Amino acid sequence: MKRILLFLATNLAVLVVLGVVTRLLGLDRFLGAYGLNLPALLGFAAVIGFGGAFISLAMSKTIAKFSTGAQVIEQPRDQAEVWLLDTVSRLAANAGIGMPEVAIYEGEPNAFATGARRDHALVAVSTGLLQTMSREQAAAVLGHEISHVANGDMVTLTLIQGVVNTFVVFLSRVVGFLVDSALRRGDAEDRGPGMGYFVTTLVCDILFGVLASMIVAWFSRQREFRADAGSARLLGNPQPMISALRRLGEMQPGGLPRNLATAGITDRPAWMELFASHPPLEQRIAALQGLRA
Repeated sequence: MKRILLFLATNLAVLVVLGVVTRLLGLDRFLGAYGLNLPALLGFAAVIGFGGAFISLAMSKTIAKFSTGAQVIEQPRDQAEVWLLDTVSRLAANAGIGMPEVAIYEGEPNAFATGARRDHALVAVSTGLLQTMSREQAAAVLGHEISHVANGDMVTLTLIQGVVNTFVVFLSRVVGFLVDSALRRGDAEDRGPGMGYFVTTLVCDILFGVLASMIVAWFSRQREFRADAGSARLLGNPQPMISALRRLGEMQPGGLPRNLATAGITDRPAWMELFASHPPLEQRIAALQGLRA
């Protein structure tokens, strides 16, 4: 959960910042100086939209470590860290990916994986998860996170985010142009976008960005089912993952920063289901039980 919410929040922030920068540099004024050029605007929107998504992806590991205080294990200090490194190494080898960085952070039960490349990812678990779960349950959670990496979920979500970002930027400026034109009707002397355009596009960037996050959240929920199934395959049995999910249901899972939430093993209940990055635990357990049927 933590990884995805962090990614989404970072992406929205980058998108808004890039939009403000383009206004300050006069690019928006250039595009609208002689009317609305839709092909040029679409190309501009794609550069901004995918730029924001890929900047977020490139920053994901650094931001994840900073926002959670996760400490990468360089040399194991105790048997728990030895077990953690050995388990991640075994699961990564079985999944066909390079050994990721392994980190521990202080917090309630949760875990996440992030990174732009399958062979240079980061897997982090909380002290709460290690202290409250059995080794078998913790291994299932690690298998879930390794499956996210092996499936290339962060890159997939980045591409999806880039597409929705493109339409956010494009539609925001179309609406801004229309509103500005209506406000300045009859004013033939002043060419280029005015204040109505800038205010409207800024508001629409934020509003459409929030709505677009619902699309990304839907894809994130589907991705969770695949990662659960991936854990079952890596461990050779869905029961450990079922047990881990049931254990999570008995506890209060630790929250992750909003830009990392989609990367975690679970999510706190969302105030609206459409914005939830994870399906309900009951649905995930039922899907795993179906693998045994």
